[in-house]
Amino acid sequence: MTPPVSLPNLTDDCSQCAALCCIAYPFDADEDFALLKRADTPCPNLSDSCLNCAIHDDLLPKGFGGCVAYQCAGAGQRVTQELFDGETWRDDPDLLEHMTYALRVLRPIHEALLLLQEASHLPIPDSAKRQGRFLMAALCPEDPKSVHDFEAPEVQDALADVPVYLQSLATFL
Repeated sequence: MTPPVSLPNLTDDCSQCAALCCIAYPFDADEDFALLKRADTPCPNLSDSCLNCAIHDDLLPKGFGGCVAYQCAGAGQRVTQELFDGETWRDDPDLLEHMTYALRVLRPIHEALLLLQEASHLPIPDSAKRQGRFLMAALCPEDPKSVHDFEAPEVQDALADVPVYLQSLATFL
């Protein structure tokens, strides 16, 4: 039997992050974002005095529906608190690209873990549940110290297998 998997926190906690989502991703000036922004560049709405959005309460009316819809599934605070020991790019600007890169690696893993966690509650055969737990375990390297632990082939192979696994569950429903 596959042992239970200890999952990371998969709930966003912006207070424990370094506003990585406001920096890591590019924006296209379209219906989801009111401006054009390059990846690894702080959003101009990011407050200089702290790591908060200056227009957070008015994101939708100001044309930032993409920000409202965004969820990191806990990857942002994991990068900040676990992989960078609470340091931020504000403390050390040389960390900026390393932190945003780590977010782009961890977010898909956290999203896959969320989907696998939800799938584990479906009425599926025990063999399918075991396969899901196996994938969850593969996506959770033991005692990760850097983003490289999440780039390991076994983690990335498991990440690539998640969509196929989830699609296979349709035959049981």
